[in-house]
Amino acid sequence: MLEELTPVVIVTISLIVGSIVGYYVRQSIARKRAGTIEAELQKKIVQTKQNAEEIINKAKEKAEQIERKTFSDLEERQKIIIKTEGRILKKEEELEEKQKENQSKEKEVGAKLEKLKEIKKDLEGLKEETLKKLEKVSGLSKEQAKEELLEKTEREYNAEVLERIRKLEERGAEQYEKKAKEIISTVVQAYALPQVQELTTSSVAIPSDEIKGRIIGKEGRNIRAFEKATGVELIVDETPGMVILSSFNPVRREIAKIALERLLKDGRIQPARVEQEIEKAEEEINKKIKEAGEAAVYETGVLDLPDKLVQILGRLQYRTSYGQNVLNHSIEVSLLSGAMAGELGLDVSLCKKAGLLHDIGKALDYKIEGSHTDIGAKILEKFEISEKIITAVKSHHEEYPYESVEARIIQAADQISGARPGARKDTLENYLKRLGDLEDIATAFPGVEKAYAIQGGREIRVFVKPTDIDDLTAHKMAREIAKKIQEELRFPGEIKVNLIREMRVIEYAK
Repeated sequence: MLEELTPVVIVTISLIVGSIVGYYVRQSIARKRAGTIEAELQKKIVQTKQNAEEIINKAKEKAEQIERKTFSDLEERQKIIIKTEGRILKKEEELEEKQKENQSKEKEVGAKLEKLKEIKKDLEGLKEETLKKLEKVSGLSKEQAKEELLEKTEREYNAEVLERIRKLEERGAEQYEKKAKEIISTVVQAYALPQVQELTTSSVAIPSDEIKGRIIGKEGRNIRAFEKATGVELIVDETPGMVILSSFNPVRREIAKIALERLLKDGRIQPARVEQEIEKAEEEINKKIKEAGEAAVYETGVLDLPDKLVQILGRLQYRTSYGQNVLNHSIEVSLLSGAMAGELGLDVSLCKKAGLLHDIGKALDYKIEGSHTDIGAKILEKFEISEKIITAVKSHHEEYPYESVEARIIQAADQISGARPGARKDTLENYLKRLGDLEDIATAFPGVEKAYAIQGGREIRVFVKPTDIDDLTAHKMAREIAKKIQEELRFPGEIKVNLIREMRVIEYAK
């Protein structure tokens, strides 16, 4: 048994001895390691101290350098300041010296001024004394002597001055006349509107001469209805292939022409159809009037007019002035005025508009009493047209004073357009005026519905209201109209007064 325990004891003792030996070995190793760390720490501390001392030394050196530089800069600036102060002091001294000099000079100037005042006073006294002596010697006062001298000078140079003035006026007039002729010739060459003389008749082509009988109708009913409704004389003669419409009023004549052409195309010619076609023709003529006005404003470039004013302007297409178409005349005046305004550097737009509207009153002068210039001014005022344009329109016939250069240009352009050879015919205008006066005399009587001058003014057809005028009164009125025509109008031959009282009764079957 002892033999069995011996290995166990040996192992146990060996373990104990090994543990003790290991403990001491670990302690020895730990002490060695501790010594090594402490040494390293000590070494780092020493190294850190050395680095800190080096940084401090460098910082001190840097601070000393900065301090030395700062002191150096301060010294330089101090020197500059001292130098500047010295200059300022020197300038102040110089200014003080100059101020003293100026004060001295001011005193000298003041003394000289005082002396000059005394001299001037003495001179004035001498002058007055001299004038008194001269007046005493000459026996004339100052004003008398001055007047006599001026009169003498005027007598000596009067003829020369007048001659000089006359030459200047002649030269100026020649230059102005030459310039005006150049402008007018340039303007007229730049624009020339073709002139077509208006007639008092219109021809309407017919398909065959057989249709003439249908136009006349049974016992002349169709032609009488047509003439009554239109106020236009329908001439059906032996002229082949056409009938002729005669009237001094171009609007009526155009309405009659349109209506007759439609009746011929339709083939049904009877009094009822005549009235229907005339109503349609009146609507169509209104469209043509508007188109004519629009064409005029586009041709002249006056595009800012109200639509109603353009409609009134278009009526001038069917108006004539001494045989000259008024709308064509207005377009021409507009373009001539614009061209002259451009040559003279004036308002081209204003002159064009005033030229286009200068005869606008003629569109309504047969309806409203007064001259066409006054009527035109009222129309333009109604449509709020510029006052400058209205004054130019009013003065183009010298009825009102000129208020602007543009007004004179409109007047000149109007004369250029109307005075050109072949543009107008005085005899035609007088003829048309006589026919218009003939109708006005008849329509002035109460109860007259309408009146038409036909056959070149040799007959006046007067339609009266049958409800207002009876047969006896109709005979009396016809005599009175003839008498008044004879008293107020001058005419060759005789004028037939044809008074028509026609009763028309209309009923409707329902």
